[in-house]
Amino acid sequence: MPRAFELASAQPWLMLPDALDNLLSIADRQNDLEALETRLGKQLDNTRTVTQRGNVAVIPITGPIFRYASFFTRISGATSTGTIATDLQAALDNPAVKSIVLNIDSPGGEANGINELADMIHAARDKKRIVAYVGGSGASAAYWIASAAGEVVVDDTALIGSIGVVLNVSVNKDEGGKKSYEIVSGTAPNKRPNIETEEGRAEITKTVDALAGVFVGKVARNLGVSADKVPEMGGHGGLKVGAEAVASGLAHRVGSLESVIAELAGPASNPPRKTFVTTVKTTAELHAAIEAGADPKTITIAAAETVDVEAIRAAATTDATASERARYAGITALSTPGFDAEIKAALADGSSVEATALALYTAAKDRGISLTSIENDATRAAAATAAASKGKKTFSTKDIWAGRKGAKA
Repeated sequence: MPRAFELASAQPWLMLPDALDNLLSIADRQNDLEALETRLGKQLDNTRTVTQRGNVAVIPITGPIFRYASFFTRISGATSTGTIATDLQAALDNPAVKSIVLNIDSPGGEANGINELADMIHAARDKKRIVAYVGGSGASAAYWIASAAGEVVVDDTALIGSIGVVLNVSVNKDEGGKKSYEIVSGTAPNKRPNIETEEGRAEITKTVDALAGVFVGKVARNLGVSADKVPEMGGHGGLKVGAEAVASGLAHRVGSLESVIAELAGPASNPPRKTFVTTVKTTAELHAAIEAGADPKTITIAAAETVDVEAIRAAATTDATASERARYAGITALSTPGFDAEIKAALADGSSVEATALALYTAAKDRGISLTSIENDATRAAAATAAASKGKKTFSTKDIWAGRKGAKA
């Protein structure tokens, strides 16, 4: 069974020195992984969850970063790139999430898996807005991840940078009076370079530099700068604090986690709920609205319409005046010599035009004027009109009346 320390020391790390020393010291406390887990008493619950704030998903990236969830993540509150990737994909697939915050406080971690995760974050920037917030440390591997976001926001006291690679190599020593030997094939002398020789260290440095070159190149891509500027921006492996990191180009601005979330959420995170109000005027409309499924709380009774009495009175007066004028004109048109009394009475008592015409017809009949005589009058009137048109002589109803009286005599 391999020792935990041997497993840890054989990995290339992208981590701050103090954090790496602490991790290696923990790993060296026990002879094997099972004993270490037994010493812990129980497996810690390291299930990662995405916190949703309105339409913003907050993904925590804390502690040392490993590729897989293991005993290291359980004993140190660390993070695995596999879990982060799963959480990130869940946030990207959720239609209720409009933007994502990577809440970072990490000294870094092992190099294995960081590039894949950073590439995933960089590609996701085209789908949803992603902001990396560094509230404590965002060093080495953690900064690689942060730089892949669309924007890097840092606290005033945050430490970010440490762009570089560290490989901690141990040398086998005699243990218990026994010596250990490694036999390497002649075709692969660099498979086990001798760290105690200059040539061996140079060979190992090539691997570290190659990994660092990938690190620098990807940070340059993420930030949109040339690769040759990145080492200087990061202080050649150093750390930048807050505003200094912004000034050097490692971060975009200073801020707080809550301000970033509030900014991303905006008014859209809690949109005002649309309330459909139903307005009714009558009891029948009220019952109909309830039967249609309307929420009684959203039903309002229409305000009583204001009645303009003066306007109604004025309109009525105007209408009455027009009606009376029409009645007067109609009755006057029925005026015939000999029926002046009937016309006057009709105008005075408010009789309608129709009633007046009937009264005149009855009066004419009582006086011996029949429909036949009226027709004859019409014939004589037509003839007289024709003659008048030739002789330019006028012909009126008075002439007809006078002629009728002469005929009776």
